[in-house]
Amino acid sequence: MVLKSTSAAGVSVYQVSGTNLSRALPDWMARKRKRALKDDVEYQNRIELIQDFEFSEASNRIKVTPDGQYAMATGTYKPQIHVYDFANLSLKFDRHTDSENVDFVVVSDDWTKSVHLQNDRSIEFHTKGGIHYRSRIPKFGRSVAYNPVNCDLLVGASGNEIYRLNLDQGRFLNPYVLETNEGVNAVSINPVHGLVAAGLEDGTVEFWDPRSRQRAGKLFVSDHLEEKTQISALAYRNDGLNFSCGTSSGKSLIYDLRTSLPSLVKDQGYGYDIKKIIWLDDNSSNSNKILTSDKRIAKIWDRLDGKPYASMEPNVDINDIEYIPGSGMFFMANEGIPMHTYYIPNLGPAPRWCSFLDNVTEELEEKPSDTVYSNYRFITRDEVVKLNLSHLVGSKVLRSYMHGFFIDTELYDKVNLIANPNSFRDEREREIRKRIEKERESRIRSTGAVTNTKLKVNKDLAGRLQERQGDQAAESVINDDRFKELFENPEFAVDEQSHEYKQLNPVRSTTQNGADRSRGLTAAEESDEERMRNGELEELEDESEESDESDENEQESEKQAKVQKEMERLRQRRKAKEEADRFMNKMSAVAQQSQSNNESFETQVKKAAPRNKNDDSRIRRHARGEAELTFVPRKKTTQKVKVQDDRPESEKGRTKQRFDGRRRASKNAFRGM
Repeated sequence: MVLKSTSAAGVSVYQVSGTNLSRALPDWMARKRKRALKDDVEYQNRIELIQDFEFSEASNRIKVTPDGQYAMATGTYKPQIHVYDFANLSLKFDRHTDSENVDFVVVSDDWTKSVHLQNDRSIEFHTKGGIHYRSRIPKFGRSVAYNPVNCDLLVGASGNEIYRLNLDQGRFLNPYVLETNEGVNAVSINPVHGLVAAGLEDGTVEFWDPRSRQRAGKLFVSDHLEEKTQISALAYRNDGLNFSCGTSSGKSLIYDLRTSLPSLVKDQGYGYDIKKIIWLDDNSSNSNKILTSDKRIAKIWDRLDGKPYASMEPNVDINDIEYIPGSGMFFMANEGIPMHTYYIPNLGPAPRWCSFLDNVTEELEEKPSDTVYSNYRFITRDEVVKLNLSHLVGSKVLRSYMHGFFIDTELYDKVNLIANPNSFRDEREREIRKRIEKERESRIRSTGAVTNTKLKVNKDLAGRLQERQGDQAAESVINDDRFKELFENPEFAVDEQSHEYKQLNPVRSTTQNGADRSRGLTAAEESDEERMRNGELEELEDESEESDESDENEQESEKQAKVQKEMERLRQRRKAKEEADRFMNKMSAVAQQSQSNNESFETQVKKAAPRNKNDDSRIRRHARGEAELTFVPRKKTTQKVKVQDDRPESEKGRTKQRFDGRRRASKNAFRGM
């Protein structure tokens, strides 16, 4: 298992659950590919913190119950409500609704009582047994908040009123009438003194006192920003004094209720409206952290100076985010099928119901993205010395890895060009030689050669088949399905240096020794060499023509010197090759003569002795004193022994009839002939 993680400024953010895909495979296709899941790396490396932590299409809102034991989420399609039990790490139940959910609030300590604002102007009250009651409001609702002190349910809608529904009396009260003709985007209640804040479309925030049911103040946010914007999110801090609001232009402002000027303005950077603001003040070490989220990214930063701390950025759009108090875990509702879970150990420990995350995060952590050297080149220590980069060892330019270093590719190209000015010319020469060899190979191939591209191993065997049986027969054998593995699979390669191969082939013809000797160039190769020399001369001439006219004489002399140097180098190479060929021919002749002189007299006599014409036997001597005798078996001819009879003629008796004309008793007329 591998946990996806990102790291910035020493703060690691782990993605515990959820994928970065907006859409998964349909159910009918997933069932067909169920067997292939064993080969899916992402499926093998998954970690499922809570079972069925997903919706069929997308998730809208998610909240954690006040007791911290359950999570309630709404999503689509079809519109439904999910409740997850942290004690069992699984889905407790799901419940379908008639309309899609806009916002909801949990009014009890656990999941048993909740109020849901639907997109069809209805308000649904749910209990253990299901939906308890349904009511409607005059206009489409956008936000809902609950005041536990007086049991008022406040609903912000598209009109200029905040509807009040008292759950204790069971009836609607007089609404709060706002000084605007536009709608209410967000409603929030201060948990300390109950001050109600309403974020409006005209870029203002109105504060209402629930005790007197009158407006206590008004904040002109758009005038301070000097731009036309809307208030999209509101959040109070638990201290009762600090207040934050988010605009539709992606900016977050922090206020003190005792002043009308913001203490800090933070731009989210993407220009999307702020969807959620959370004060992370449950832990004393993170009392100055705040989270702001739009549909692209959720950022955590310092409320005093605006310095970024961490961020969570999935590949799907964010609809809502929820923080588990007293921990470092976040739940995220988004436009993807699975909901996301993020864990930041620096913010706090893992929740009690998943305390094992503290032990497995570092073990299952995926390597951060900044350690992937996609744009780097690996060089050894010798190359570092050649490039004169020894003084950069230990710096960030050269990243140590095993027996060498990683260096940026662009930097390596620049340094290599400075250290080797002729590197481009050498590379061009190698490319020319490569093309010449490729053309030469295609030119000298015989018409009947085997051209099977799958011929990877045992090329010598294929050549011997071609010599003995012909081109067509050899090609048919190579392309045969029964024998093609012999010439494709490296496991069937013949090892000519093995002991078994030498036993079966103990004697090798001395004419094969000449195959290893260097040969002279053919006419085609000489023409290629001449063409290459001409090309190099033309290159040198082209380089000389591009020089300045003021230094023409000096460059002409340099050009002539280079031409002479290149011609001398080619002559020396040709001379060395001819001397090597003569030396190898002389050595082969001496080796053959010494081999014949070392033979004993008995061996020479046996070779010179005439063989019997009728003798078909063959004897082959192997290594280690072994011998192999082959012969053609023949039927043994036995001569009949004629026994001499010394008896007189009268006692011997008759051996055949006296008269040939007499009848024979035998029916076989040919008997006795």
